[in-house]
Amino acid sequence: METAMNGKSVVITHPDRIVFPDGGLTKQDVADYYNAVAPWLLAQVCGRPLSIVRCPQGVGDGCFFQKHSTGGIGKHVRTVPISEKSGRHHYLCIDDAEGLLELVQMNTLEFHPWGARSDDPERADRIVFDLDPGPSVPWGEVKRAARRLHRRLESIELQSFLRTTGGKGLHVVVPLRPAVAWDAVKLFARAIAEAMVEADAERFVSVADKNQRKGRIFIDWLRNAHGATSIASYSLRARPAAGVAMPLAWEDLSRVRKPDQFTLKNAMTWIEKRDSDPWADIASIEQSLPDLEES
Repeated sequence: METAMNGKSVVITHPDRIVFPDGGLTKQDVADYYNAVAPWLLAQVCGRPLSIVRCPQGVGDGCFFQKHSTGGIGKHVRTVPISEKSGRHHYLCIDDAEGLLELVQMNTLEFHPWGARSDDPERADRIVFDLDPGPSVPWGEVKRAARRLHRRLESIELQSFLRTTGGKGLHVVVPLRPAVAWDAVKLFARAIAEAMVEADAERFVSVADKNQRKGRIFIDWLRNAHGATSIASYSLRARPAAGVAMPLAWEDLSRVRKPDQFTLKNAMTWIEKRDSDPWADIASIEQSLPDLEES
């Protein structure tokens, strides 16, 4: 079956294959969803090195995380050579809607972009704080944590953006323009996370040690490094519920009743009812890292 986008078509093979068994959702349902959200999703992934999660037989059976290109995916999917400690590797990158659907045709469910652009991979233009609740932490506490982080960033004159992760947490994302060297971004993110812990060690932790996370929220700053990725806004999650990582306006957070509220089945209803794209301005904001010692 062909899925049309911008007057062009990408052939979706095996459109009736069940991808999400719990909801009876097919590969064509996935393609139709990505076709619908493409105008907003593309703004978040185009021109960035991408890692992807592919599920050739559907969720729960042989899904895998792909960091580097293996070739043969599609003529609209290009590769970006990037030097890493382990050598020079080629990352996937798309620039248009056809590339997006070609990846969907190759059974991609999740999109994980870098916080840097493909033409400047050594410098970050986004900082991501992942608020990851430990066992027994209620959703209300996660929302309060996001608001506290938002206020802390505002106090040092940094605007931030919010999304659900499609799992159990929230992402707070800070755009940077011009981009900043990864080492500086990582140090800044760590300092903010540790300041949150210092202010309230009962609720927060800034280390990944699971023994310290029970009843606390891990403020994961480790995504802010060369080669690290985060789930894209509007991306599906390769999990039984077919969750969606949904970008939100800060004032809409109170309307989100549970972390997995958004799914493939209901995401478009939310999107169509909102007044505007809450992340529309993220790429145009000009702001730099402050000197925390002076803040």
